[in-house]
Amino acid sequence: MIDDLCARFNISPEVRDAARAAHARTAALAYPAQARVKANVLRAFYDEGLNESDLAGSTGYGYDDAARAGYEALIARIFGAERALARLSIVSGTHAIVTTLAACVAPGERLIAVAGRPYDTLRNAICDAPESLVSRGIGYEEIALRADGSLDIEAIVAAVRRSDARAIFVQRSRGYAPRPSLDIAACAALFAAVKEAAPHVLMLVDNCYGELVESTEPTHVGADLVMGSLIKNLGGSLAPAGGYVAGRADLVERVAARLYAPGLGAALGPSLGFGRAFVQGLFLAPLVVEQTLRGLDFAAALFDELGFGVDPLPGAVRTDIVQAIRLGSTDRLQRFAAGLQRAMPLNARFRPEPGAVPGYVDAVIMSSGSFVGGATIELSCDAPLRAPYEVYLQGGVITEHTVVGALFAAQALRD
Repeated sequence: MIDDLCARFNISPEVRDAARAAHARTAALAYPAQARVKANVLRAFYDEGLNESDLAGSTGYGYDDAARAGYEALIARIFGAERALARLSIVSGTHAIVTTLAACVAPGERLIAVAGRPYDTLRNAICDAPESLVSRGIGYEEIALRADGSLDIEAIVAAVRRSDARAIFVQRSRGYAPRPSLDIAACAALFAAVKEAAPHVLMLVDNCYGELVESTEPTHVGADLVMGSLIKNLGGSLAPAGGYVAGRADLVERVAARLYAPGLGAALGPSLGFGRAFVQGLFLAPLVVEQTLRGLDFAAALFDELGFGVDPLPGAVRTDIVQAIRLGSTDRLQRFAAGLQRAMPLNARFRPEPGAVPGYVDAVIMSSGSFVGGATIELSCDAPLRAPYEVYLQGGVITEHTVVGALFAAQALRD
């Protein structure tokens, strides 16, 4: 495959040789967690017993929407949660997270971000924007990760014991920062320590990019709520929009009241005929996530062979669908993005340029040509133009597509 692709696309001998070595390092990798994830998703479908007639959905207020109800029940089963709220009206992962934080932490209470500074758009919504949560009287604190990227559980326990502590917030993925993503085992240890020190403190988890990557989810090990986007992992590249919240039933209802209106809660919200895409995308999601992981392992090995720093390393246990590649300069970031863009199924003839993005401090360059706008389960990359000049490669519905994208990006760096 590698030789055929390199010949077809005029890849240089240097990149071709690195690609051969990368393929040799990754072709036989196994993904045992994905076998368990597939079984879990299949069991959820068997137990829920949806009918084709359930997929039609509704318009207007969305009362008694069978597609919505079935879809949310499937997500709750997969996550081992009491309840889920999954709606088109939640427009992004950040929207789901901020709505949850606002619903669960009242003015005068304190929110503690325990994995360091959140990514730009979320931190902006929490404490920097004029209408942020902090501006409404919510206390906020950040606890940095240790030097090795692990959670500082001692500092977290000390923080949650203070009288005004109401919730901890855990960002699993690296965001736009040179830090490791958090695995479920680290989350489980954190939740146990917090529950023992302060049982009343809520444990809220940004699950974006991490869904279905490991065999269990944060809600299986003690998280009160998890939040994320439906156009990432769970959407299986078919969900057209939306976000979700899953966990404790009383807290999910509180988020629904915040999203819609007190007294209405989760009783309304039409699926607008997209129920089939949501449910089918969820059915396919484990396969899509596995394809993504295989492609990212190849990309990690390729750029490692070419002398760039990569995290995770190829073959390492992954906890999300993001691959960091340290390129070291703005020029290389732009070359990488331009090369990757050439591999996109849409807009391949566009050339990415850095620019301002709402909620981000620095200019950002992005490469994407997804069928669903902004769907990071489809192949894409993002890079803020700041040190240490890392690009974050995401998604990839077909492994071979990620291979082609990585080859094009590598060739652009070498040209």
